[in-house]
Amino acid sequence: MEWFQKSQDELLTELNTSVENGLSSSEVEDRTSKYGANELKEDEKKSLWSKIIAQFADFLILILIGAAVISILVGEIKDAVVILSIVIINALLGIYQEGKAEKSLEALKKMASPNAKVIRNGKQDVVPANSLVPGDIVIIETGDIIPADLRLIESSNLKIEEASLTGESVPVEKDSNVKFDEDVSLGDRANMAFMSTIVNYGRGKAVVVGTGHNTEIGKIATMIQTFEDEATPLQRKLNQLGKVLGSITLFVCVLVFVIGLLQGRELLEMFMTAISLAVAAIPEGLPAIVTIVLAIGMNRMVERNAILKKLLAVETLGSTSTICSDKTGTLTQNEMTVTKIYTDDKVIDVTGGGYDPTGELLLDGQKVTPDDIGNLDTLLSAAILANDASIQKTNEGYKVLGDPTEGALVTLAGKANITKEGINESFPRVEELPFDSDRKMMTTFHSNYIPNKIVSFTKGAPDIIIRRCSHISLGDKVVPFTDELKGKALKANSGFAKNALRVLAYGYREYDTIPEDISSDTIEVNMIFVGLTGMIDPPRPEAKEAIKLCKEAGINTVMITGDYKETAFAIAKELGMADSEDEAMMGAELDGLSDKELREVVKKTKVYARVSPEHKVKIVSALKENGEITAMTGDGVNDALALKKADIGVSMGITGTDVAKNTAEMILTDDNFASIVSAVEEGRIIFSNIKKFVFFLLSCNIGEIILVFVSILLGWEVPLLPIQLLWLNLVTDSFPALALGVEKGEPDIMQQKPRDPNESILDRKMFINILFQSIAVAGGALLAYYWAMNRYQVDLYPENIVHARAITFATLITAELLRAYSSRSQKYTLFKIGIFSNKSMVLATAFAFMLLLIVLYVPFLQDIFYTFSLTVLDWEIVLAFAFIPLVVGELVKAVRKH
Repeated sequence: MEWFQKSQDELLTELNTSVENGLSSSEVEDRTSKYGANELKEDEKKSLWSKIIAQFADFLILILIGAAVISILVGEIKDAVVILSIVIINALLGIYQEGKAEKSLEALKKMASPNAKVIRNGKQDVVPANSLVPGDIVIIETGDIIPADLRLIESSNLKIEEASLTGESVPVEKDSNVKFDEDVSLGDRANMAFMSTIVNYGRGKAVVVGTGHNTEIGKIATMIQTFEDEATPLQRKLNQLGKVLGSITLFVCVLVFVIGLLQGRELLEMFMTAISLAVAAIPEGLPAIVTIVLAIGMNRMVERNAILKKLLAVETLGSTSTICSDKTGTLTQNEMTVTKIYTDDKVIDVTGGGYDPTGELLLDGQKVTPDDIGNLDTLLSAAILANDASIQKTNEGYKVLGDPTEGALVTLAGKANITKEGINESFPRVEELPFDSDRKMMTTFHSNYIPNKIVSFTKGAPDIIIRRCSHISLGDKVVPFTDELKGKALKANSGFAKNALRVLAYGYREYDTIPEDISSDTIEVNMIFVGLTGMIDPPRPEAKEAIKLCKEAGINTVMITGDYKETAFAIAKELGMADSEDEAMMGAELDGLSDKELREVVKKTKVYARVSPEHKVKIVSALKENGEITAMTGDGVNDALALKKADIGVSMGITGTDVAKNTAEMILTDDNFASIVSAVEEGRIIFSNIKKFVFFLLSCNIGEIILVFVSILLGWEVPLLPIQLLWLNLVTDSFPALALGVEKGEPDIMQQKPRDPNESILDRKMFINILFQSIAVAGGALLAYYWAMNRYQVDLYPENIVHARAITFATLITAELLRAYSSRSQKYTLFKIGIFSNKSMVLATAFAFMLLLIVLYVPFLQDIFYTFSLTVLDWEIVLAFAFIPLVVGELVKAVRKH
């Protein structure tokens, strides 16, 4: 049996404690030894060493390290230094970008209350919250942060703000006398108070039933620790690509080595040729370029109000197929707003949103004031006088001090130019009957409202107020509240409630003097009914547009909330997320489903209401098992588990708790659901650009393999040395590849369906393109090499091989720089996208070509890279053969289009 199901006597007996005396000091000591401190313990953080090891646990990197070791063993120290430098730079980049340790649990710790008021040894005392133990008697009052999980034993008008834990947008009424026989969801446990939530109103006394990891927030912390970080789709694809490339490389190296030995070549020469091939095959710049392009993408996202904490999360966002969003504060404004008034048998619409008192009262589309409808003034007076909240204007906007529901009523009155300060001064409060959850009403007494009279204004639950009213104010008359008139009021109430509005009713009474017997039974009866107000936490206007864009982009949007089903569905319908109530379900309905049934349910359900943190994780898990790349947005502690479990967790930057921010991969700085769509677009562009430079780099690398392999088969000298291939792969290819990484998105990028998460970076279309380009690159370089060997008679003058290799080197590099322009799109020709429209590409190719000239013509670099000063004739040949890959690439696009 859970704590909320036990009676107070059972509770105190089981915990061996007393309401009057609390625990003794010795008992506290014993229980601290048994249960530990009331705080959340962290897992050990990854050491710097383990992070460094992780950077080297990549198949391609390991092959490079192997090539460097062999180079050292055979005396090629220069090659080894260059190879190892690349590996180290890449590792440092990775550690720098992803070196932020998780701070989720630190944030959870900070949320805990630093002190608590307790009864120990028969006296009231203030102790550090982390010293609480089960059985401690705790006193709570307005403004306190709940220091542990508590079972209430006394309560007076107690309301607790639980939005961060349950997603409930309005403070929850608590009642120590309630006892449940059956299991109820977290948000409905009226006799419990949970660690880190805030007392919004009233006071109470409670017994500690859970501390540290045994609290609801502690369970979340424990579950966060148990979730392993999963590899992102891009990590998986790059790892897969690396393994395929590495395996092919090793096979080709061994094959060439064996062929060379069979041809009677020297062992050392073939060793170095095999290393040349390994270097040629592996795109050394790829890991670093991916890292840099993702980092550039992250900076671009910051400009669009999204901060990404993990580099590879950029790509995950781009392949997102489902966005699960919390309702309160994410899709809605988290500010209660009155939208409807019923008085004088008329329904008045209220414009404006949030706590800003800017707006109008409209009857049939025409603006009305309290002067136009007499009862309207009485209703607004009742709403603002029987009210303990106030609205404060701050630099960030209007904030409510007190209950959000009452704050919405202060704002409503403000729209009719009635201020809290002004009306309280004119009609001072002389007596009151405070709100309590049993009566569901609040009454205040005021002088001067009617000359020489005392007036009591009552607000509360519509069914109760209507039942307790004997008369109704219609126009300027007060008439008996007949069954027919009550029926009209109840119908208006039902209409408001069906639209997910939170409804309050208002009544009043007149007295000659302040009554002597002020009790509900004598005061809150025989009242005059004035009317109703209906309020809602309204949707964000920009969220509707964002959801429409998601639909166009083939992205499914789902609402997961702790709020009630009717409210959740009404908001979802208004936003365009759901059309029928069949698409909404309660969290409790998920409990009876098998994993297989849940996987079917999540395919059609758009709204989940009254869900617990465990339900959120179940939903996200089922979506992922269906092959969806799932983003989960949220701002509360209650979202942290699902944020961690989702492929990408998205937290709100303004309203988000530290826990949510530290668990998520992405933080929205403007709390705007629409920013997610911008980030998805950016993610799609980045992945598209990664594919472009992977295509560019691989076709070059495979071209180099063909060049070396065919040369060996033909019995020629190796056309390029390892250090030349390294220069080409690292310096020449890297600059254009980076420029491809900042290419603008293609026009139809957000009209495409989300990519299949299992789709390889190398799809069939790209593979065919790579094949054509590799053959064209190798063909051009082989022709240039063949011409150079004949022109400079390498057979007769072996030392001229340096000149022939320099021509091949220049041809290959120039071909790559020209081909980079064609690689900017696999779909549109160069003339369609504009030859010079990517200024970064123009600068990158110009800079890389300048570096080629330096390596060819600077004497000391000629000694390092084994190059030679080319003649004008040499350059004519170089340029003639270098244009082949560019022409082939553009022809393939033109043919495919037709």
